[in-house]
Amino acid sequence: MLRFLAVLVILAAIAGGAWFWEQQNWQAAGPSPAYTVVMVAPGDHVATIAENLQKAGVVANANLFRLGLRLRHEQTGLKAGEYGFPAHASMADVTGILVAGKSIEHKLTAAEGLTSQMIYDIVKKDPVLVGDAGAMPEEGTLLPETYLFTRGMTRAQMLNKMRKAQKELIAAQWPARIGNLPIKTPQEAIILASIVEKETGIPEERRHIAAVFENRLRLGMKLQSDPTIIYGITKGYPIGRRIRQSEIDAQTPYNTYAIPGLPVGPICNPGKDAIVAVLNPAGSDDLYFVANGTGGHVFAATMAEHEKNVANWRKIHAAQH
Repeated sequence: MLRFLAVLVILAAIAGGAWFWEQQNWQAAGPSPAYTVVMVAPGDHVATIAENLQKAGVVANANLFRLGLRLRHEQTGLKAGEYGFPAHASMADVTGILVAGKSIEHKLTAAEGLTSQMIYDIVKKDPVLVGDAGAMPEEGTLLPETYLFTRGMTRAQMLNKMRKAQKELIAAQWPARIGNLPIKTPQEAIILASIVEKETGIPEERRHIAAVFENRLRLGMKLQSDPTIIYGITKGYPIGRRIRQSEIDAQTPYNTYAIPGLPVGPICNPGKDAIVAVLNPAGSDDLYFVANGTGGHVFAATMAEHEKNVANWRKIHAAQH
């Protein structure tokens, strides 16, 4: 009897020691000396995940990792994704990341004012996105932003995400527009916003420039925007030279020096601020603007004022060159 009790005590001590060791080992620092990325593919068995973690040096022993998962009833909770594990992450840390599904987020930036072709090319060349991009989106249908995504997103899905973001923005902002605008449809708003986007890189000027163009539309004046001419020639790529007089006089669907009103379509993909600017322009009677030599513009309500501003700009330009 005493021998039996002694055996039970010994077994209990061994079991307790094993439990204590497993708990300590589960929380102990892992073997990886540096940040390590491991892919967990959809459908991967827990054994495959554990083996890949061991091969990557994230866990020291795949079997012990699987045992720890089983003891904690976590073996079915691991999620597919691309994961970054910090140096010396414990098995507890690794499990927490996999169960939470904290996949690595990648970034793609489409800057304001890029054409659909330019954004399409960025999406096509992204090394993380997968699959075919599909047909190139129509001009002005994408919302320029920085988009976060996880590995596995397709190029077509990214472009659809950009389309959806613009539609949602317009749906939210169109009902909030001020009254008496000369633009009557969301598409006209996008067209004008694309011109505003290309006319200035200074956020504080967008609503003022939008007001100038909208004042011109109300009065039946031509918009006379250089970027519209350039788009008609190069589809938005830099022209690399001064615009010729023949190009200013040319009757093209995008030349707002020659045609009344808005061009036939957008000349780029405007950002949120440019869209909001044309729906809520500044209160101004100005009809003209010209560069001021420091990246911005000076505005005028009359031709006489404008001519003085143009003369001053020519002096500045001559001094700079």
